[in-house]
Amino acid sequence: MDLKFSQAWDKMLDKLDAWFDGLVVALPNLILAVFVFLVVLLISKYITKLLVQVLNRSSLQASMKNLIAKLTSTVIVLFGLFVVLGILNLSKALNTILAGAGVVGLAVGLALQGALANFYSGIILSYVHFVKFGDWVESNGFDGEVVNIDLRSVTLKQIDNNLVYIPNRMVVEQPIKNYSTTAQSRVILNCGVHYDSDLRAVKELVMDTIMQTFEAVTSESDVLFMYKEFADSSINFEVRFWIHSTSALEVAKAKSEAIMAIKEAFDANNIIIPFPIRTLDFPKGFNSLDFGVKGESE
Repeated sequence: MDLKFSQAWDKMLDKLDAWFDGLVVALPNLILAVFVFLVVLLISKYITKLLVQVLNRSSLQASMKNLIAKLTSTVIVLFGLFVVLGILNLSKALNTILAGAGVVGLAVGLALQGALANFYSGIILSYVHFVKFGDWVESNGFDGEVVNIDLRSVTLKQIDNNLVYIPNRMVVEQPIKNYSTTAQSRVILNCGVHYDSDLRAVKELVMDTIMQTFEAVTSESDVLFMYKEFADSSINFEVRFWIHSTSALEVAKAKSEAIMAIKEAFDANNIIIPFPIRTLDFPKGFNSLDFGVKGESE
């Protein structure tokens, strides 16, 4: 028993000696690898800082600038890691890491399909120019000002100052209306007048009222007035005109101003905007008492 223990002890010492010799031999490479990795980190930090300064002069959105800077930094660090593994003669370990990374990447990709779709869509939204910070857009049933675009969602600030976070994938896949892409927006207003009204006079009055209320409307050609239908209680019309605006909120305000101005003009000219009316035509000699309910005689 003592002999076996002595032999095992000698083998352990030989193994430790071999490890120590290997460490001493590899010590220059280890020091060189640490030095190279530190230099790579410094280079990555400097290049990232320089790249951010260059990107700030471009028209790219902030989220796209941050993404490019981070990806550049990651690529430089990974390159430095491969160089360090080569210095340490760990090429086999490098192959193993790459193979393992491929398997792990496949599993993660399958598990995070939704997140990756939002990530890819975020890159697209950061690169395109038809959606940018400050634009007033409408998408997926929500409208508001674009206040942030990151790699997960688009953030909209609505009229009531609430924030709506829409996943990037939904914004890319669904139609989106951008009110800020043009310098003008159209206001559409529907109303109705009484059947006894002079329709030509109503048209002239509405068009004159719109021109007097809004500076952007300078002539009758800027106003589109159309009668639409003979409704139950009124003859309905639609008026359309342009305003200088890139916001849905400004369009709503202009519509409100137009409603007040038209109502004041109609009141001043005795033009009635009827509410739903039901006319009852009773026969001659009608007496409501004749419709009493008679009980059964006992």
